[in-house]
Amino acid sequence: MKEKHPGGRPPKYKTKEEMQERIDKYFNECDNKHEPYTVTGLAMALDIDRRTLLNYSDKDEFFPTIKKAKLRVENYLEKRLINDSSTTGIIFNLKNNYDWKDKQEIEHSGKLKLEDVL
Repeated sequence: MKEKHPGGRPPKYKTKEEMQERIDKYFNECDNKHEPYTVTGLAMALDIDRRTLLNYSDKDEFFPTIKKAKLRVENYLEKRLINDSSTTGIIFNLKNNYDWKDKQEIEHSGKLKLEDVL
């Protein structure tokens, strides 16, 4: 009896080295063309969609490769927040990555009666 096919398309990349070669090519082309790094651009360079890229990161063999590539994209974008914009980008970065908070302190004065509370 013939084995049942598990379904779905076979993986495009069988080894992390094969994928890393395409990732390196993507970043080199971006550098040569002075284009920004993006996760979508990375997925396009790998000839897969963004969701498939994320699915590859669920596989133990590909996790470190994809994590490093996404970290490189994130680093690039974080630098752009700081270098290419006003303080808004810096504030956004501090709040989202370093737990900075907007804090407002209000001082109250006056007397409070128990009847006012009830």
